[in-house]
Amino acid sequence: MGFMIIVLVLLLAGGFMIANLYNQLVTKRNRYKNAYAQIDVQLQRRYDLIPNLVESVKGYMAHEQGTLTAVINARNSALTASRAASQAPGDPQAMQQLAAAEGALTGSLGKLFALSESYPDLKANQNMGQLMEELSSTENRISFARQAFNDAVTFYNTTRETFPSNLIASSFNFGPAELLEEVAPEVREVPRVSFS
Repeated sequence: MGFMIIVLVLLLAGGFMIANLYNQLVTKRNRYKNAYAQIDVQLQRRYDLIPNLVESVKGYMAHEQGTLTAVINARNSALTASRAASQAPGDPQAMQQLAAAEGALTGSLGKLFALSESYPDLKANQNMGQLMEELSSTENRISFARQAFNDAVTFYNTTRETFPSNLIASSFNFGPAELLEEVAPEVREVPRVSFS
């Protein structure tokens, strides 16, 4: 009888441990998904600002139609990649596609900003200045949100890979989550634009 009680207690303790580890994995997965939702909000804000920016410069840069079209196309590609990533935050393929699309968008915006330097009237335009300020603020928010997401993903992945959580993770299909990498510095660098 005493042996049966000991076995029962061990089984219950094991069951509680398994349930606890499972719940930790679910909690950490939900944290990184929530962190991605914060990135998604800021990306959407950025995507909403870009058409206004293009409209603001269109009158000044009429013969730069190729650059304006490239910005809009890059924005649309990034928006599509963002929507796919929001359906599966942490999915390696979705995160890599989003990072690549964001890199292309940042590069095309950089070309637009560099060209805008050649247009003094555009630089003096108040609407353009306000849009640039909003875009800069949004970029900072995206950076902070990306950092929070990457921290949450790292915390989740660490828990998922350590013993004994790794046994629960593999048994219940808790796959690895992918970080949202920043674009390469040479692509990311945007020329400084001064409207003074």
